[in-house]
Amino acid sequence: MKTIFAYDPWRLIESELHREDMRLSESMTSIGNGHMGMRGNFEERYSGDSHRGTYLAGVWFPDKTRVGWWKNGYPLYFGKVINAMNILSLRVRIDREDIDLAEDTVESFSRVLDMRAGVLSREFVIRREDGAVRVSFERFVSIARPEILAIRCRVTADYDCKVALLPAIDADVRNEDANYDETFWLFEGEEEHDNGALSVSARTKENPFGTPRFAVVGAMAVTPEGETKKNRTSVEEGYVCRKLVFDCEAGQTVGCDKFVCVATSRDHREEALELSAVSGVISAQEAGYDALRREQERAWARRWEKADVTIEGDVAAQQGIRFNIFQLFSTYYGEDARLNIGPKGFTGEKYGGATYWDTEAYCLPMYTAIAGEEVAQNLLKYRWLQLDGAYHNAREQGLPGALFPMVTFTGVECHNEWEITFEEIHRNNAIAYAIYAYTQYTGDRSYLDEYGIDVLLGIARFWAGRVHYSARKDRYMIHGVTGPNEYENNVNNNWYTNRMAAWMLAYTAEQLMIVPREKAQTLGVSAEELRRFREISEKMYLPEDEELGIFVQHDTFLDKELMPAAALPEYDRPLCQKWSWDRILRSCFIKQADTLQGLYFLEHLYDKETIRRNFNFYEPMTVHESSLSPCVHSILAASVGYLDKAQELYERTARLDLDNINNDTADGLHITSMAGSWLSIVQGFAGMRTITGELSFDPQLPQGWDGYGFKIVYRGRLIELRVTRESTGLRLLSGEPLSVRLKGQKVELS
Repeated sequence: MKTIFAYDPWRLIESELHREDMRLSESMTSIGNGHMGMRGNFEERYSGDSHRGTYLAGVWFPDKTRVGWWKNGYPLYFGKVINAMNILSLRVRIDREDIDLAEDTVESFSRVLDMRAGVLSREFVIRREDGAVRVSFERFVSIARPEILAIRCRVTADYDCKVALLPAIDADVRNEDANYDETFWLFEGEEEHDNGALSVSARTKENPFGTPRFAVVGAMAVTPEGETKKNRTSVEEGYVCRKLVFDCEAGQTVGCDKFVCVATSRDHREEALELSAVSGVISAQEAGYDALRREQERAWARRWEKADVTIEGDVAAQQGIRFNIFQLFSTYYGEDARLNIGPKGFTGEKYGGATYWDTEAYCLPMYTAIAGEEVAQNLLKYRWLQLDGAYHNAREQGLPGALFPMVTFTGVECHNEWEITFEEIHRNNAIAYAIYAYTQYTGDRSYLDEYGIDVLLGIARFWAGRVHYSARKDRYMIHGVTGPNEYENNVNNNWYTNRMAAWMLAYTAEQLMIVPREKAQTLGVSAEELRRFREISEKMYLPEDEELGIFVQHDTFLDKELMPAAALPEYDRPLCQKWSWDRILRSCFIKQADTLQGLYFLEHLYDKETIRRNFNFYEPMTVHESSLSPCVHSILAASVGYLDKAQELYERTARLDLDNINNDTADGLHITSMAGSWLSIVQGFAGMRTITGELSFDPQLPQGWDGYGFKIVYRGRLIELRVTRESTGLRLLSGEPLSVRLKGQKVELS
């Protein structure tokens, strides 16, 4: 655990240069706007350890799968979000010597991420032989103009000197995680345009897998601050640069504003790419940095107006929830149904793929409540658009129906670990459950009836083909799976997988009976198929131990040597970094909610005592080494009255990256699990429930908090909840009157 940023309700403040933790700082200060984003890399030269990364939404490459033993059905490639051209580059030279904070004597340093406005700023003072030099940078990627990056640089020396600024675009970039250390880009051309803009064009390499190639054009325009002695351009292969040279007197401030427009073939016709990028960057330059920044502030203010969660009395908790919402919204805000929420967003290359089951299980409820139904529908429609790929995945395993991928950009599975690709098939159930939860929350069946039923039917057909019948027990079983607890592989009858499959088969059969007739006629479902769905659901084997009063995680779990995680010595944690994989698989220790994940989803079907017994049994063995783990446990702990435990786990999920709790934030942020901090407050402490179709709250106030509040969008209404030591207040800010349950009592909001 390491905290290098000061506590502040709206900002991340780094007040000294952490050379030894540069990658951690870069991850933490990442910014994005849904279209593109980048780590908190320095604009100027930095020769120390760093992970330079800029990423474009939906632009990826199929890196050939690398495994020691090939198995039939393996994905041919591992999809990677690839490092894009370096659009940040802005070198600073004093008397022909580059500033380099890895080598220079640094007298002061600060880096600040302003989450209210989505602006990253940095200021430092270095000492050279002739005196001190102060340099400041500020940048943002515009959410008002998603293809635009704006950077402001200012330099002041306390002695007479020559200052050179070299803003550039460099397309010669590599991924750190390339399986074969290959590059993914080909240079297409560079040009200086009559209007002063400079542009670089690149295209992803040919690949043998029939996946799309992407073309990208980055265009740059520069506005100097101060009178330049020289203003010249450099155009080389894959690289364009403008060199501004200033003769400066002591105390004089000079600088430049750099504007970049990035256009991709995902959003423009290829023949219009260069024109789109150049016209976009000139428009930004004409507007000017200050006007663009005001647009940015107004756009973020509109988002925060609905999304902000306030916590009184605990600055660390307040910073945590705002940081997580900020990074989620920087990654995705629902404008494009072709996109999804990557586990690392624009903050790193780990996990490669565009989407995991995290989106449906964790992110969708938050986006539905604070971004609105249209955004949520785009997340759901993403899966429907990729249904053909899900059918392909099932065929690769010799099965009917649709198997949605663990990692994908197109719907086709591109994860290269067998225990994930072949066995972690519970992901199908989270996608089905998301359709149910969305429909219950909104009261709107239109998505389910038009699109969602196709997804449900495909998943149901997969389960009907994947189960097998045990004549000895007269039950259907599912063998050879990995449940949510990835610290166990190839187990039989994982309770969560079986229980959720049984639930979704029954739910699908029910929905097939009530979808519009014209839609039902297109689905080709027979009475015999419906009967089979119901029979499997009713006869699904669900391991249970009556003596302990618990659901058993899988068939042989209770045969393990059972002990609490508290018995582990500190030097063994985290297990994933200290133990062999074999030792982990044989242990009883649980990476994340597994049986409890099912009780979280299906809480409305079980009484509190059942949930409490299972929580008391499984949570002590859980090491929470998945970023997805603490929030589910926090919500269930609050539900069964363990408020201190709920608060402990909220702090873990809210500050997982801020405090580098799992010692892996240097690789990038845990974007999808960040929704868990919102869920822990709204579903946990506030006790919000909507799954039965009725909105209810059962608020509790954690120790050390003076109060908290948030807003939700619910069925065309905007509702605010505020909880203090003295009272709980519900307000209907807009929309029609509504009946709500508050601590079990019906309340009329008007």
